[in-house]
Amino acid sequence: MSELLVGRRCLVTGGGTGIGAGIARRLLAAGAAVAVLGRRRAPLQQTVASLRAHGGEAIAVVADITDRQALRRAVDRTKKTLGGLDVLVNNAGAGGGNGLGLPGPDRWDEIVRTNLDGTFFAIEAALRHIPDGGRIVNISSVLGRFGVPGYTAYCASKHGIIGLGKALALELAPRQITVNTICPGWTDTEMARAGMQMMADGMGVPFEEARSTALAAVPLGRMLQPDEIGELVVWLCSAAANGMTGQAISHCGGQVMW
Repeated sequence: MSELLVGRRCLVTGGGTGIGAGIARRLLAAGAAVAVLGRRRAPLQQTVASLRAHGGEAIAVVADITDRQALRRAVDRTKKTLGGLDVLVNNAGAGGGNGLGLPGPDRWDEIVRTNLDGTFFAIEAALRHIPDGGRIVNISSVLGRFGVPGYTAYCASKHGIIGLGKALALELAPRQITVNTICPGWTDTEMARAGMQMMADGMGVPFEEARSTALAAVPLGRMLQPDEIGELVVWLCSAAANGMTGQAISHCGGQVMW
């Protein structure tokens, strides 16, 4: 365990699985106390058990980020349990397609409400507790950098998270609270595998062929691991990043280079 974040109390939304769990692992390994928040109790408890097995303080918080009032109460409980709140990582999100005029359910409200509104609601709830010098890290996507047909809601919400981060960074600069955004590319998670399966189904090809096609657009030729995103979060929350705010950082194997 390192000591980069000793004494920091961190809340990770969507922390039970995937990228969120990877972020929680790296924060804990850096010495922070970590709360993982999500809608499903079982994966949260599994992640917390795994975190505690490696030492350190970790708790599970069950809440839906789209429920503004319930989320506020959950964040208040988190602050009380941890004894404070220094870092908020907004990772919770909904994926999948929703193209205009395409067959299937219209998921615009669900995706935008979760990804963009939920991020704002979490920030609103946490800022009542985060002290001067705290940290906010938002997780967007490379689809916050460019568009993909059939993913209108996802792309719009992830672009919105970047804009939200830039505006908020200016608002909170007088308090020395930094706000930065990470835009992951293909990362080895259940959500990413589901996305590749959708590609395979749409192309009428086997999963592995769709996976190879997707990774052909990644110069490094591989998927990232959730803990790699977590390491960047740790750095953004450390003293080494005191001077960085309002930035959107693509962590994507070179898929986006701006």
